[in-house]
Amino acid sequence: MHVDVISFLLDSEDEKKRLEFQIVLQCAPFLKGLKVACIINIDKQYLGKLNDVLNGTDMEYKVLMVRDGKCLVIFYRRREMSAYLVRGEVRDFLECYGYVCQDLDKVLHRLSARVCRYCRRKECFPHEIGAFLDYPIDDVRCFIEQNGRGEILSGYWKVYHNPGKARMIFLAYDKARISAVNEFLAGKPMRAIADCGIRDNVRKKRMMADECSNHRRKRADGAAV
Repeated sequence: MHVDVISFLLDSEDEKKRLEFQIVLQCAPFLKGLKVACIINIDKQYLGKLNDVLNGTDMEYKVLMVRDGKCLVIFYRRREMSAYLVRGEVRDFLECYGYVCQDLDKVLHRLSARVCRYCRRKECFPHEIGAFLDYPIDDVRCFIEQNGRGEILSGYWKVYHNPGKARMIFLAYDKARISAVNEFLAGKPMRAIADCGIRDNVRKKRMMADECSNHRRKRADGAAV
């Protein structure tokens, strides 16, 4: 998309339209069902417009932190996020940081508390936040263990394993953003851009792919024994 179009929309005097465009631009993979959540900074003055912007969708949000006129906000879909948090590798990883993954509200409350403590300089940044953004758990773990260094690929996240698969995901994210932005420019409302049918179909395919991957891994482990 042309830079002038982005600048025009982000500078629009229509605050609701500006907020909608920011969400479409920065959260497109989430809107299109490729991620379980997204986290962005929005101006505090726009916070009151979020409910109106998300009206008619199944998306929810939680303010993780407010600082210097900005709000750090996580957007998610309750059903999908709840299911994601209790997946084995995700649950095991987050429980190491004190999260009770069976309760989404408690999980988000703890994430917010950890982000706020970081801002008050009482503890280091909670890099486990990458798990909430649907980054591969192995990559999140390596990022923490290696202090953010030594990656073999950098894009939407720093990649330490399986760069081929990561490149495919990066490409899918780019395509989702182009699609979502074009739909917004064509006048589609947020509820249409975040189409539930498209989202459910994409997530089912991802779940099937994960199940096939786990099955192949178990077969390989069995053969090794």
